[in-house]
Amino acid sequence: MPDGDVALLKQAREEAYSIPLETLNPAQPRLFQSDTMWPYFERLRNEAPVHFTAESEFGPYWSISKYNDIMAVDTNHQVFSSDYLRGGITIGGGSQNVDPLPMFIAMDPPKHDVQRKAVSPAVAPSSLAAMAPQIRERAAGILDNLPIGETFDWVDKVSKELTAMTLATLFDAPQADRRRITYWSDVVTAQPQPGGLIESFEQKMQIFQEYQAYFNVLWNEKVKAPPHHDLISMLAHHPETRTMEPREYFGNIVLLTVGGNDTTRNTISGSVLALNQNPDQYAKLRNNPDLIPSMVSETIRWQTPLAHMRRTAVQDFEFGGKTIRAGQKVVMWYVSGNRDDEVIEDPNAYVIDRERPRTHISFGFGIHRCVGNRLAELQLTIIWEEILKRFPEIIVVGEPKRVYSTFVKGYETLPVVIPRRS
Repeated sequence: MPDGDVALLKQAREEAYSIPLETLNPAQPRLFQSDTMWPYFERLRNEAPVHFTAESEFGPYWSISKYNDIMAVDTNHQVFSSDYLRGGITIGGGSQNVDPLPMFIAMDPPKHDVQRKAVSPAVAPSSLAAMAPQIRERAAGILDNLPIGETFDWVDKVSKELTAMTLATLFDAPQADRRRITYWSDVVTAQPQPGGLIESFEQKMQIFQEYQAYFNVLWNEKVKAPPHHDLISMLAHHPETRTMEPREYFGNIVLLTVGGNDTTRNTISGSVLALNQNPDQYAKLRNNPDLIPSMVSETIRWQTPLAHMRRTAVQDFEFGGKTIRAGQKVVMWYVSGNRDDEVIEDPNAYVIDRERPRTHISFGFGIHRCVGNRLAELQLTIIWEEILKRFPEIIVVGEPKRVYSTFVKGYETLPVVIPRRS
């Protein structure tokens, strides 16, 4: 059975299978916040793997829910565009009355390729090797300062802290500002709601002005200084990006902030939750720390920290027996593809020693495959190597609070206790 509360899942299953198929709408933030979207995607995979929803809060859209179909869409950028002027990469993109932000993930070749190439040296194997000792030192410091025998929020104390430190380093921003950067990342993907992180679209735009002003200062510093091995300096000095318009620069900052924050942070939190929900796998890991790399890949699949990516059809196209019309939204539900039993054996199970643990779709495919995927894996590997050196167990002592979003599949809080040694 998938993750989530049993009673809530039973109710969601009844709901998902009672709705007429043509009106089925998995793009509901409440389903993701309660972790009850699974039956909706199960039904789509089985009954309508290429499915059109005519009405939703995000407008009409196509759902692609099976692994191989997602791969086919993700690698066909000639037909399925990421371009920000067509709405970009999220289901809600283009729906607000605001000019869309240009960023390389929301571009098609050739512009996508040259901008991605400008920042890729920051996460090249040699760069990761150089960063690893610093990441390990920071991970050790974070873990050594955790309260033992007391309940605390793992998201805040560990997941956010490690990823914030790494992100500030990637930008060569002061470590004192690291939580401002992750706050801005959260604002980017937050949906306005009463009592939420942001309550209105106007508030979001006001915060964006502060966010953009901060990174404009960093750009002005870097463009006047000799080239340095950080993301902003790379953008400021690369021949293809140094003449970018300010909005294009800011768009790429938004992309790099969210990309460097959400995947790793939510998978660090997800790993603790998954191992608690599967104590046999936790015991297996403690008995054999060599399974950490496999566990990391399995957790990235199981968590799927970004639930979807969106494309826009640039022409009428026959796909899966359906006609997708030019201009229509096409949503690749990575969260569903990672539970496709035609590709992944027993996909709802969390198994840290799978035969092919890297068979997952969480990082995407083709030209838009996550540029920082190896950095995410490195941080996860290091934090768990350091955890197993210190703590026999981390115990989840309450329900996680999940993010209200159809895009970021993550956690706001996760209460845990590290038992005192007897």
